[in-house]
Amino acid sequence: MREKVQKFMAGRYGFDELSKAYLGLTVVLMVLSMVVRNQALYLIALALLVYCYFRAFSKNIAKRQSESQKFRNFRYQSVVKWNALRNRQAQKKIYRFYQCPQCRQKVRVPRGKGKICITCPKCRTEFIKKS
Repeated sequence: MREKVQKFMAGRYGFDELSKAYLGLTVVLMVLSMVVRNQALYLIALALLVYCYFRAFSKNIAKRQSESQKFRNFRYQSVVKWNALRNRQAQKKIYRFYQCPQCRQKVRVPRGKGKICITCPKCRTEFIKKS
């Protein structure tokens, strides 16, 4: 039986990270549809499950890889933004953050220094703010 499955899947894309994310979202939507008794959520979850298996059995490997790469780029950008937000929140007690009025670069200055002249490290624009 194992050999038959391997022969069937030869030349097909299979499951990847995006498929696993779709399956997780499907499970969440199915549970949510049972809790709120919403038929639309169930149909969306079912359609997502069908699409997930369509991707897995697809022979258009280049298209599936490009979809997966877009998903990985999106996930990476989300993680980077989340970590930057966490770091900024941790530094908020010690530093103040300003945006350069010219280039929009974020500039960090120490708190409690009164009015100071801030020089943007990117474009060298000087602006005065209260720290």
